[in-house]
Amino acid sequence: MILVVDVGNTRIKGAVFEDAILFEIFVFSKMELQKNIENILKKFEKITDLVVSSVGDVEKQSFSAYNKVLNVHFLSHEDPFPFYNCYATPKTLGIDRMVLAAGATLEFPNQNRLVIDAGTCVTYDFIDQENNYLGGAIAPGLRLRYEALHNFTAKLPLLSLESPKDFIGTSTSESIHSGVVNGFVYEIDGFIDEYKARYSNFIIILTGGDTDFLAKRLKNTIFANSNFLLESLNQTFQYKIKND
Repeated sequence: MILVVDVGNTRIKGAVFEDAILFEIFVFSKMELQKNIENILKKFEKITDLVVSSVGDVEKQSFSAYNKVLNVHFLSHEDPFPFYNCYATPKTLGIDRMVLAAGATLEFPNQNRLVIDAGTCVTYDFIDQENNYLGGAIAPGLRLRYEALHNFTAKLPLLSLESPKDFIGTSTSESIHSGVVNGFVYEIDGFIDEYKARYSNFIIILTGGDTDFLAKRLKNTIFANSNFLLESLNQTFQYKIKND
């Protein structure tokens, strides 16, 4: 059994796999890391490997403590990946984006793939049908947009995510919801349209914490899977084992 852990900007997600079978998913704060890892190991005593992907600020030592009971693996740029990294600055490409690209490459062979990860930031990652990772885009996610309007203005309130009643906001709050949510949806659809105009034989994968909220609002046909990063972590590790 394998425990995969994704350390994000705001929270930690984990999942237990045996081969391709997903047993359980866990979500917790960085402060609860040690307690939750220990609880998972007690519940799944057959776990032999801990696989970590991190873009957050959790120190490696937090996981290295388990070296005595597990094989601990920190995915890095030096590991084998199933695509050709054509990024102009390959060492700066986030390991989470590389894992998503690997999952898309392995899960959807011989296609052009666009992975959209809607979390704290929204990232767009494109892998062509010859398995070349070409790059993408990074933009603020929904929560950051609400926070920016509040933090960088004198009087706008800090709101929580909510569906706008109409694209015409009839109050300050409704105007904020319309601007943030509708603007975000138009942005994503716009990016997708640009890629589709240039490439055919195309699949769009939407993942991240805001997947369920966004999926029904996009005009384009997408494959929505909020757990795609965790599944991709497992697939990337399996690929690493076979190709090291």
